[in-house]
Amino acid sequence: MFGGVGVLLGAFGAHGLKSSPTVIADPGLLDTWETAARYQLVHSLALLAVAAHPRSPRWSGRLFVLGTCVFSGSLYLLVLTGVRWLGAITPLGGLALCAGWGVLAVASWRMPGARPEGSRGSTAAELDAVEDEGRSPEA
Repeated sequence: MFGGVGVLLGAFGAHGLKSSPTVIADPGLLDTWETAARYQLVHSLALLAVAAHPRSPRWSGRLFVLGTCVFSGSLYLLVLTGVRWLGAITPLGGLALCAGWGVLAVASWRMPGARPEGSRGSTAAELDAVEDEGRSPEA
């Protein structure tokens, strides 16, 4: 859904806003619209990665949705309304997006086989499971 809406909003910015100077006062805001659409499209793909992830990191998905709505949404509104204080909200969406990537990275790092053999990144639970099987952690 995010991807389709992102394509539509990107097309609206490229064709509707660009060809109608009465909709927005500052043509420089078209770059802002493009940034919002680009981030929305990128994070719609990130949501697909979350859905396909074996560990299904729900918090990552939630943060991507929240971050996209706040980040891209505030930029879309800024362009359409000209209300500049909306730009102050945008970084909060960016923080949520960064947190979503962090949660996804941690979920991926914790997957069995995600780390090279012999790395010191084993969790206590993984080491306990190895010990319960009666083999050494290096095996």
